[in-house]
Amino acid sequence: MSELIARRDFLKTSLAVATAIGGAGSGSYASRPGETPAAPQDEWRNRQAEMRYRRLGRTGFMISEIVCGGDPIAPNNNHHVELAIDWGLNYLDTAPAYGGGESEMGYAAIITGAKRDRVFINTKVSPFVGTRFRAYQDIFKTLDAREQAAILREANQDIERRRVTVPDYFGSYFNGQMRQVEEAAICNALEKRYGTKIDRQQVYVETIVRSLEGSLQRLKTDHVDIMMCPHYAASPEETRIPEIFEAFEKLKKDGKVRYLGVSAHNDPAGVLKGAMESGVYSLAMVAFNILNWPYVAPLVEEAHRRDFGVIAMKTAQAVFQPDRSTKPFPERAALLDQSVPGELNLHQKAYRFVLNNPHVSAVISNMANEQQMQENLAVVRT
Repeated sequence: MSELIARRDFLKTSLAVATAIGGAGSGSYASRPGETPAAPQDEWRNRQAEMRYRRLGRTGFMISEIVCGGDPIAPNNNHHVELAIDWGLNYLDTAPAYGGGESEMGYAAIITGAKRDRVFINTKVSPFVGTRFRAYQDIFKTLDAREQAAILREANQDIERRRVTVPDYFGSYFNGQMRQVEEAAICNALEKRYGTKIDRQQVYVETIVRSLEGSLQRLKTDHVDIMMCPHYAASPEETRIPEIFEAFEKLKKDGKVRYLGVSAHNDPAGVLKGAMESGVYSLAMVAFNILNWPYVAPLVEEAHRRDFGVIAMKTAQAVFQPDRSTKPFPERAALLDQSVPGELNLHQKAYRFVLNNPHVSAVISNMANEQQMQENLAVVRT
């Protein structure tokens, strides 16, 4: 294990005391002149009378209230997606990290040729976070012990300040989630002091361009409607890296990408706020659910006022154990049952809870088979 990871104890000591609830991702901000681009006309695809649709912010995309998550999709597991499209679903989400590219290849047959116009599709830049961390890890290892300790203290103070480890805000959606928070904070601290010492074109711009072009090859298409970068954002600072915008503008000019988004399991309110303030992002896919809604809902409402799209994720996973089992947390299941009474299953109730908020554009659902597809889409069909 690297020297950088070996020093993670600096963070863990202070994280144990971050239990006070309040202030996570909160705060208002002023609009800046020219920040919000003019919105296009509404754009429809695969519109069907039985499906409900909402506007994805300033993109103008009219998307189904549930969109298809790409994690379980593969070339040998995609037939149920075709059936979902028959039901009116019109947005596909994917990433290079899902099955090592298998998800993108699984979608390829679904969007080949004239079928491409049935759906909006996004992919993410999965290598971005890892490439950034490795670049700063190399710098960290050259620092003396005193400077390393100062960097880690600064990272820890930033995590405490943002309250990202408050249990209901953090959510505990998957094993390894805390590591994402810690590594992002360490990189942010290093970037302040040593940001000119990395090859920013290689680490950022070339990584983004190369990743997106690889995704297009696996998807067998010439463009995606949305590129999300970073994938796995864990702090607002990651929405302010100018090289992301440089790479996006290049890809947009080349006709390979239409809009820029960001996805975040961690600090969803902070990341959403940062993306809105950038003036470049048009949407965000963030964790939003029965647990963290008091922290995130004010920013979702602000996003709606600013015509900024929000797709909610980790909507159902918040109720279940982080090992991806079907075993729920009893107290979370009880809270959901109380909030959404009736005969729906827990997944359906989780989606309904979030969709009751009119400021959300959609929720994302990982549907692994036809049964899950039918159950989940039943929530958003008339």
